[in-house]
Amino acid sequence: MRGSTTRQATFTAITPDQKVPQNHPIRRIRALVEPVLKELSPLFEEMYAEIGRPSIPPEHLLKATLLMTLYSVRSERQFCERLEYDLLFKWFLDLNLEDPAFDASTFSKNRKRLLEHDVAGRFMQAVLEEAQRRRLLSEEHFTVDGTLMEAWASLKSFRPRDDQDPPPGAGRNLERDFRGQPRKNDTHVSTTDPEARLYTKSNGQAAKLSFMAHALMENRSGLLLDILVTEATGRAERDGAITLLKRRRGVHKRATVGADKAYDTRDFVNQCRGLDVTPHVARNISGGRRGAIDGRVTRHKGYAQSQRKRKLVEEGFGWMKTVGAARKLRYLGVLKNQFWMTMEAIAYNLVRMVSLQGRDSAPA
Repeated sequence: MRGSTTRQATFTAITPDQKVPQNHPIRRIRALVEPVLKELSPLFEEMYAEIGRPSIPPEHLLKATLLMTLYSVRSERQFCERLEYDLLFKWFLDLNLEDPAFDASTFSKNRKRLLEHDVAGRFMQAVLEEAQRRRLLSEEHFTVDGTLMEAWASLKSFRPRDDQDPPPGAGRNLERDFRGQPRKNDTHVSTTDPEARLYTKSNGQAAKLSFMAHALMENRSGLLLDILVTEATGRAERDGAITLLKRRRGVHKRATVGADKAYDTRDFVNQCRGLDVTPHVARNISGGRRGAIDGRVTRHKGYAQSQRKRKLVEEGFGWMKTVGAARKLRYLGVLKNQFWMTMEAIAYNLVRMVSLQGRDSAPA
């Protein structure tokens, strides 16, 4: 029997909470986020004046950024458009069905305030404190790694530093021919994002304008403890790793750190040992190299365990680049992309904490 079409109701008594399934994973993520944001309430009070026109709550901006990461929303404008009709988004932000979505310019107008008070960093630490209460963190065994993130700038913007005149032609997307022209970071700079660097990590791959993201992971649960965005240089991976190790949790304790072959240099190994960190670095003995790691380290069982565990950090980078849509960064400069990548790491940690909690509570 053919069903009949009916007109949409002009009035209905329903809340967004009624339309979100009770077993939906986003409910468990929200249960983690709410108490963490409540702890940050004193910080939010410091950010705003006591008088004036009320702003969009900072909790909404942080939750919105998490949703953009969790649901692969590619822009703030697209998120605000979706917020107008997506009941799950409204529910996550504590909005009523009839509440309008805020304008996309709200993000850019409030970003400076969020950066000045390091809100993303404080948010990250609060989430990690919750993970510590759940006994998910290790303060002794870590992994470091780095990855390239494509900058929001095209190769056409990579021009000589002393080139003051715009290229001839009409329109804003001009044709450029780079054939036969050597281009280096010493002599060229992107006019779109001057902090982006032309870089490639391996032979045979195209060099792109990029930044480098570095992560510090603890080995017990595979949670990201810290993340750092820097300019892409030949030493950035090792320098970024040392920076992360210096500001790690439980810095007073002796620890181990796993890493891939790119970190097998005497300089990095010596700096780790100076921080009371035993480097469990993969040996790089290709091309007749001797490597900086010898049998005194590799003979221990802990070395093999670190080498197995270190591959978990690749899952974090892979999640952020695919689900989090961070393969190509969406902001200009190190500072803004640092904020975005920290929120990506927070979202990844929340998903992983929910997954670990579900696994531990599953029936045998």
